[in-house]
Amino acid sequence: MHERAAAFKQRAAESFGIEVDVHEFPEGTKTAADAAAVVGCDLAQIASSLAFVADRFVVSVTSGANRVDTERLAALQGADGAQMADPDEVSSTLGWSIGGVPPFCHDTQVPVYLDETLTDYDTVWAAAGTPEAVFPIHPEEIVEHADATVVDIAE
Repeated sequence: MHERAAAFKQRAAESFGIEVDVHEFPEGTKTAADAAAVVGCDLAQIASSLAFVADRFVVSVTSGANRVDTERLAALQGADGAQMADPDEVSSTLGWSIGGVPPFCHDTQVPVYLDETLTDYDTVWAAAGTPEAVFPIHPEEIVEHADATVVDIAE
């Protein structure tokens, strides 16, 4: 197992007492479509953790079938706007690189929003620390472990 995926698995166990079932795919899961194809699930079941700056750093865990409505995200934060975070800022703030950001176990506690459409599924697939690793999880567990707020965040 890749050291970053192993680190996520260990951190989830230590922080939340959960056993994360990491699946690694050498061909990569960099995009939601890539992840859905290798996992064999619907694109909408991919839980993409995307980092934004809306006056402060936030994470949106969004269905792979949706795009984040940045105006709505900004409004949730009481900000004038929201834009994707810089890759270096993602790494230094969350402790994970773009494409591998899990929905929880971030280095810095930040607001997390969960796309309400993910709650239509019993199982979604999220990044597990690298662009080649994902894990299955129930959306309510993301809400619990990330202290996420379920919102209509899709365009």
